[in-house]
Amino acid sequence: MFAIRVNNLSKVYNLYEKPIDRLKETLSPFKRIYHKSFYALNDISFDVEQGETVGIVGTNGSGKSTILKIITGVLTPTQGSVEIKGKISALLELGAGFNMEYTGIENIYLNGTMMGFTKKEMEEKLKDILDFADIGDFVYQPVKTYSSGMLVRLAFATAINVEPEILIVDEALSVGDVFFQAKCFNKINEIKQKGTTILLVTHDMSSIIKYCDKAILLNRGNFVEEGKPNKIVDLYKKILANQYDPNKTEATVEAAAIQVDGKKKWMSQLSVNPEQNIYGDKRAEIVDVGLFDEQERLTNLIMKGKEFTIKMKVKFNETISEPIFAFTIKDTKGTELAGTNTLVENTGIRMVEAGKTYVVSFTQKMMLQGKDYLISLGCTGFENGEFVIYDRMYDVINISVISNKNTVGVYDMDSAVVFDEE
Repeated sequence: MFAIRVNNLSKVYNLYEKPIDRLKETLSPFKRIYHKSFYALNDISFDVEQGETVGIVGTNGSGKSTILKIITGVLTPTQGSVEIKGKISALLELGAGFNMEYTGIENIYLNGTMMGFTKKEMEEKLKDILDFADIGDFVYQPVKTYSSGMLVRLAFATAINVEPEILIVDEALSVGDVFFQAKCFNKINEIKQKGTTILLVTHDMSSIIKYCDKAILLNRGNFVEEGKPNKIVDLYKKILANQYDPNKTEATVEAAAIQVDGKKKWMSQLSVNPEQNIYGDKRAEIVDVGLFDEQERLTNLIMKGKEFTIKMKVKFNETISEPIFAFTIKDTKGTELAGTNTLVENTGIRMVEAGKTYVVSFTQKMMLQGKDYLISLGCTGFENGEFVIYDRMYDVINISVISNKNTVGVYDMDSAVVFDEE
């Protein structure tokens, strides 16, 4: 059963070149149009199921905040509808819903009243709100005297402690310090376990991957795709790199014995992801990828604590100056855990002529914990100060790390323990 249903939602703003044009259009006897229509949202539809945590992803200006404001009733849509089943608590932009002349305490009661709580009910929740906000005696001062960090502390504490059935959080959390952000996400995880429906907008992709059951991607007011968070995050990165083409199908790789320059491909002998995401202008092209253990054996299995090598074979279809080669290791949720590139390592090639092929090798010790990971690779560069992607392969092959000792977290610091009796 859905908690939020968005049906064919559009929000259109009329843009005028000059202020007087608005008056001219209003008074025109021939109904002359002086404005241009700007679609902040264009025919958006999706469902959020009860108890689901959904992230909305997109670049600035894609319509994320606009859709949240329509869902919460701050804005009215030009067309379409929104159906809500449950009591909403929302944390939108900084200070939204607060009266700047009121004290923090007064604003807590004001927000509670707007959500339908009685004064007595808010008094019962007051201690939890103040403990979570942790702003001390400032709660008795007018909100207009608060710093942005104090304001978001009070706003989130109020929104999270009124037992909402649906919690909506916009970018406001990015204002708080790192410790408060961790506190907030722990609280979000806590109410998620209780079955609260959560709609989250953030530019922190690791939070989308970690906390969300599903993600929705918007671009310039249009619906692009919804699905598993790691897939949507990869597609979002593609949009950021100006490599998204809605008319192209996703590239896939067949794990067959394909020949490159008369030699058997490394990838044909490895476990290869059939749903990898490949894009770039292909002026340089990654034609093969290999994973080698400490004995130079081609394998997906790497022992923890041992050296291993990632190799990529890159064919240059055009002459390119100072290409950058990179790899990233991600967990199965899509969180980037480790990686490097030739720019960071201060190594590389000055100029590569068209027709040349290079094998780039990255050798390092495997210190990630024993589990499965995914490797992404790229060949990029800078041209006239602009970042250019020649070829990128997301989640191309997996690494299965074999370990007889898993420590805390994702990375083993290889600690040495010594006991000295005094």
